[in-house]
Amino acid sequence: MAVSISQCWTAGPFIFLLTLFPTLLFHGSVADVRADSPASEALPHRRFEYKYSFKGPHLSQSDGSVPFWIHTGNAIPSADQVRITPSLRSQKGSVWTKNKVSFENWEAELTFRVSGRGRMGADGLAVWFTESQGLDGPVYGAADKWNGLGIFFDSFDNDGKKNNPAIMVVGNNGNIVYDHQNDGTTQALGTCLRDFRNKPYPIRAKITYYRKTLTVLINNGFTPDKNDYEFCTKVDNMVIPKDGFFGISAATGGLADDHDVLSFLLFRLTEPGQQQPPPESEIPKEEKDKYQEEFKNFQEELDKKKEEFQKEHPDVQGEPIEDMYESVNERELRQVFEGQNRIHLEIKQLHRQLAMILDEQRRYVSVITDEIAKKGTTAESGQAEASSQQLNSVVSTQQDVLRNLNELRNSFHESLKQIGSVQQQGGGGGAATYETMQHLNDIKEHLHLVKRDTEHLVQRNTQNPAEKAVKCPEPPPMPSCLSTVHFAMFVVVQTVLFFCYIMYKSQQEAAAKKFF
Repeated sequence: MAVSISQCWTAGPFIFLLTLFPTLLFHGSVADVRADSPASEALPHRRFEYKYSFKGPHLSQSDGSVPFWIHTGNAIPSADQVRITPSLRSQKGSVWTKNKVSFENWEAELTFRVSGRGRMGADGLAVWFTESQGLDGPVYGAADKWNGLGIFFDSFDNDGKKNNPAIMVVGNNGNIVYDHQNDGTTQALGTCLRDFRNKPYPIRAKITYYRKTLTVLINNGFTPDKNDYEFCTKVDNMVIPKDGFFGISAATGGLADDHDVLSFLLFRLTEPGQQQPPPESEIPKEEKDKYQEEFKNFQEELDKKKEEFQKEHPDVQGEPIEDMYESVNERELRQVFEGQNRIHLEIKQLHRQLAMILDEQRRYVSVITDEIAKKGTTAESGQAEASSQQLNSVVSTQQDVLRNLNELRNSFHESLKQIGSVQQQGGGGGAATYETMQHLNDIKEHLHLVKRDTEHLVQRNTQNPAEKAVKCPEPPPMPSCLSTVHFAMFVVVQTVLFFCYIMYKSQQEAAAKKFF
């Protein structure tokens, strides 16, 4: 036991030193990482530059132009996108910024869609930052031997290596001819294989040039998430012109795709700690003086027009402009009265239709009673009794129908009176609407009674075969007699149509009541 304790005391200092030294190294490295982390993790400041961007839904103007951009070739601007090339053979098109961009660091967000009916597409789409505008040429619709940067979305496999669709970063100093036969792979500074054709959602690409490093992020087009990006490629120590133009071009060959650009958004990046230049510094002094002079002339002209208007209309001086517009309460009151007027007109129309139905029913009842009187004097006793019973039942049913229709007519007349009184008073819209709904419910009940009586009459006629044998009495020359079945069917059809119309109007009124 003594030996073991002494060994432990002698070995203790060495163990302590061995454990202390790595601990100090670890803390020192952690401290260095923490000291360097704020500088490495600090993100640059982003400022949106509208003069070098475009986006829908009001993208193009009435003359077909895009503000701050020019389009050439077969490019077709519309309200929500710019179709760089349509899906036709041998098409070229491009859009370019009108003014030069002089940002040291920038970030561009591109939203586009490449779609076609074929399994393969052609030729592709390109995003440019060049010293001059390449308005037309053989490289995806833009000029060759460019001085600057090109990001190519190549959809056609020229070299047959089955490495397309692909995204490539190609730089040029203005002296190199683009290698079409090899799809530019011999000149590419960075590339990645991504299929961007015929996706359910538009493709989004984020191109960042920061501290002489170009980074390309791409979205796969399978999700609408705007922040869902995948890494594509990165090029370090890349030198591009200080001033240049942004452009988007596309071209088709033997195969064709629609190349649509939905938006192009440019952001200026400023390193942390650096002060962003004010917007006034970007406007030249000549343009600023010109704008100030135009504003001053416009202000003077406006003052002159105000003085002339006040001289011509002295009565309206001092009146607030707000009186020309209606308030929220006035608008709601106007909508309530408009709704009541519509209800009033609909009930008037129903009233006229009910009057026509009543006239028809009265005419049918008069014809049937005349036939009963004639048949009672000429027919035999047995058949006369059966036919008279049937006709009496029809007459009673018609009288019930007339009575119900009269009640409906009175209900409509009362509703018209109540709506008129409410409109005159102007303050009881809710109560009048409630009473109108009550009357409409009563109308529905009366129509149910009419429908039940007519169905009962039809069933009784179909169940009694003896009554089927009874023939309809001989019709007079004018007017002709109508059979019971046809008459019952006519009444049922009219009643069902009327009931459907009432239900439809009640649903509309309920929806209007919810709105008000």
